[in-house]
Amino acid sequence: MQGPFFTCRIAHFRRRALLALLFFVCLVPLAVRSQTAPWPARTVTVVVGFEAGGVTDVLARLISRNLSEEMGQTFIVENKGGAGGILAASYVAHAAPDGYTLLFAAAPQMLATPKIQSVKFDAIADFATVSPVGSNSFVLAIKPSIPAKTIPEFVAYAKTHQITYGSPGAGSITHLLSALFVSRAGIQATHVPFRGGGQALTSLLAGQIDMYFSPIGNVLPYVNSPQVTLLGVATQQRLAQLPNVPTIGEFYPNTVLPSWNGFMAPARTPKDIVDKLARSLDAMIKNPATAAAINKLGVEAETQSPQEFSERLKSDSLQFDDAIKAAGLK
Repeated sequence: MQGPFFTCRIAHFRRRALLALLFFVCLVPLAVRSQTAPWPARTVTVVVGFEAGGVTDVLARLISRNLSEEMGQTFIVENKGGAGGILAASYVAHAAPDGYTLLFAAAPQMLATPKIQSVKFDAIADFATVSPVGSNSFVLAIKPSIPAKTIPEFVAYAKTHQITYGSPGAGSITHLLSALFVSRAGIQATHVPFRGGGQALTSLLAGQIDMYFSPIGNVLPYVNSPQVTLLGVATQQRLAQLPNVPTIGEFYPNTVLPSWNGFMAPARTPKDIVDKLARSLDAMIKNPATAAAINKLGVEAETQSPQEFSERLKSDSLQFDDAIKAAGLK
């Protein structure tokens, strides 16, 4: 027969069990709210695969500052240079798909370099596209000691002289554009790789190399300078900043390559995070002040939806094949 002591113990255990249950019930909503806190709830790292000070880096920092202000969380830029941007892309491809590690990608880094190097990622399968933010324009510049003021004059000179051209490295868009131009023009030239575009431009200004395809933003300060001669732009149409400089396509058609910069995230990043970032970028780029700041870098501001950007990657990839072949990289 059960006595009063036993009954009291049962009641005691029931009270403890009830209190534990209530405690658990109270904790569950807190845990759920913690796991579903609106993104971004902490610092976001934007990884750049190139040296600090280049157009891609400067553009990434400009956009990241604006994102920090708009979203109330810090967006920091981290440079992981090397291997034509492959190190940075590999790092982000294998990062946690939580929206806190993003890649500020460049077209050749994702679409050309993987065709000529062994990489540990797939540009299509291992990334979630967010949006481009702008396209760079490249200008063919030569040292002024070369007696040429037009593309035909330069090609004629190059056919009787040994020409050198600089780039930030094998597989970079500058390297591929140069090789494509050399192939289209039927001339011979020696590639001189540097650690970055800034070094290549400095070498051109010093007269140590003969030609360089520079991002327009880097050579605009020298438009009226005797230090360089600008011969042509690798764009479909003439640029407003250089209305008197012809496109290279006016002499050698299809001498142009995709040159966008944009945001990508690890595959399986939640769609709501990708869409939120894409909407923020679209609103930002449509702000006249931001667009003007981007254009000042020589970059044409633009955005696309994540789906449009994904389709663009697939079509742009094919455009690099001729340039890679011309550069002897395939």
